[in-house]
Amino acid sequence: MDTTLAIGIYIFIWWITLFAVLPLGVRTQQEAGKVVPGTPESAPEKPRLLRVFVINTIVATMVFAFVYSAIVYRWIDVENVPYP
Repeated sequence: MDTTLAIGIYIFIWWITLFAVLPLGVRTQQEAGKVVPGTPESAPEKPRLLRVFVINTIVATMVFAFVYSAIVYRWIDVENVPYP
């Protein structure tokens, strides 16, 4: 697999998994009982973005490892994909 393709696939997978990991473990302001004026009740109390990015990177790396293996070991044949 070409390095540029691998980087592109990893970034794509990382971005997609971000939306799956983002809501994990979030406690809303309504649940905490401390709604800041001017914000919705569903806004997170503490976003903890560093934690989300670390978890997301781990999940994305595992998914990428599977996709990379599928391409390298030809479980998925990307050479015969028809291009428009």
